[in-house]
Amino acid sequence: MTGPDPSRPPIRFRGRSFLAMVLAPVPPIAQWLDELDALKQRAPAFLTVRALILDVTGLSFDRSDLADLCAELAKRNITILGIEGIGPTALGPGFPPPLTGGKAADDVIVPEGNAAPAAPAVPVPAAAAKPTRARSLVLDQPVRSGQVIQHLDGDVTVMGSVASGSEIIAGGSIHVYGALRGRAIAGAVGDANARIVARRFEPELIAIDGLYKTADDLGQKLRGQAVHARLHDDTIVVAALD
Repeated sequence: MTGPDPSRPPIRFRGRSFLAMVLAPVPPIAQWLDELDALKQRAPAFLTVRALILDVTGLSFDRSDLADLCAELAKRNITILGIEGIGPTALGPGFPPPLTGGKAADDVIVPEGNAAPAAPAVPVPAAAAKPTRARSLVLDQPVRSGQVIQHLDGDVTVMGSVASGSEIIAGGSIHVYGALRGRAIAGAVGDANARIVARRFEPELIAIDGLYKTADDLGQKLRGQAVHARLHDDTIVVAALD
């Protein structure tokens, strides 16, 4: 195996937001599928031109039930991009990925006839209007293990600690006034100026603008110290705070 080519740019992982519709089955499932078939007859393009998430929250589904439902949807040419409301341990190969942390939006109106659903109106600001300031999210409580905090509109500030096994994803910078032991992903939507600042630096992983370093990459030199991380020439630079 050859080594990396220094002339090529580093691999980047970035976040991006897309509008998706959520399809939530209602028991009995057989009747719900009949209703879905009726909807497809009225508006054939409605479910084929959208990104769809399957929400099974509150349903007593085991793995075989979910596999059967996904197969029934596939027969109807309905592509599911992710599944919400079921633990990741219940899934496996052949299933769409589990999803958490979605932001609710308005209900989508089902069109009558064959027309595709109209796109939501997007207000266009006046030319002289000033850009809106990115909103910051301030968390007064620690981030517990297993929690995923996603805020793509600006910075995330945690007044406490971030436990191992948790994850913070921010469109801007991340500030942790306690110990950072989980994963911190800053500049997730393409902000190379984002920073990560932690009073006690013990992360599992950090990432800025799609570039990342794991705990092994970071080493032990600055572990447990107050640290400031930023990007410089497509490299994450980590330094102790004075």
